[in-house]
Amino acid sequence: MARPGFRLAVCATLLALLVVLLGAYTRLTHAGLGCPDWPGCYGFISVPKTDAQLAHAELHFPEHPVEEAKGWAEMVHRYFAGSLALVIALLAFQAVRRHAHDGQPYRLPVLLLGVVLAQAAFGMWTVTLKLWPQVVTAHLLGGFTTVSLLFLLSLRLSRAFAPLPKLPLSLRRIAALALLVVIGQIALGGWVSANYAAVACIDLPTCHGQWWPAADFSNGFHLTQHVGPNYLGGQLDSDARTAIHVSHRLGAMMVLAVLLLLSWKLQRNGLGGLARLVLLALTLQLGLGISNVLFHLPLGVAVAHNAGGALLLLTMVLVNYRIRVVDKVRVGHGWRLTPVVGGQLTHHMRNDSWRRF
Repeated sequence: MARPGFRLAVCATLLALLVVLLGAYTRLTHAGLGCPDWPGCYGFISVPKTDAQLAHAELHFPEHPVEEAKGWAEMVHRYFAGSLALVIALLAFQAVRRHAHDGQPYRLPVLLLGVVLAQAAFGMWTVTLKLWPQVVTAHLLGGFTTVSLLFLLSLRLSRAFAPLPKLPLSLRRIAALALLVVIGQIALGGWVSANYAAVACIDLPTCHGQWWPAADFSNGFHLTQHVGPNYLGGQLDSDARTAIHVSHRLGAMMVLAVLLLLSWKLQRNGLGGLARLVLLALTLQLGLGISNVLFHLPLGVAVAHNAGGALLLLTMVLVNYRIRVVDKVRVGHGWRLTPVVGGQLTHHMRNDSWRRF
């Protein structure tokens, strides 16, 4: 039976995924400055519509004429993000209130509340700093972090997994590496998006008809770009954007190699279902990435590519969590991880306090 809060955590995970996709849609439709202020839109709770509201917007934001479609894209994203913050606050409140119960995590919900508050700040800075790429990328990573932590919380509350026998340390290491390379690739993808480099190369497997095109890596990964210019559409030249795009492709090759190795290791250790899930998520994401290039970044495919990145990340969270649910023996009213030796018998038991995180 699942612990209290499980259903709310699952709902929060799905809501967080929706917020991530709405954010992707906002970026891809160039609606990041659809409302040039924060948290309102031209000083209102929704997009200006009446003549008086439009006159107010024109007077106070002369450099940002009202574009209704872009404004609503931005505000819908904010509405859902605000709803998510309230749900996470409720999760944190319930977790703190119930933390004395056996095995009830409470630090993770509190951490999530801190993350979502930081996300609100990044959302504000995304607008006030005019889509500064560093903040846009951090905001994207914060969204993926929120989804991942909520999914991890759902797993911990689910009690859905039977314990596994002890698995090789090498499997745990490759699973941890896979998680890290996927996070790195998502960060690169965020940098591609923030600098509008997705169509810097429009052919495959070459770029501009060359295996190694002219690329300016120093400017492409110059992390101290000036605050002040409007970064809508990007400020980098073609060679710098090419460097970012090529780096994302190289990252995809690394992800492919590591996840294929992980899938093989999972299969060898009797976890064929997880191995197939890894391959499915990997194949889907690679297919969407290739389609982005071949079809010149169609909106639906580009949003789906963000969803595929989230699915791949959640798959890595699931794999790492699953292989760490080890076999155990109940003793008294608790569990211990350390072995207890008595006579000829050795019990592997655990202390359940770590699960309260």
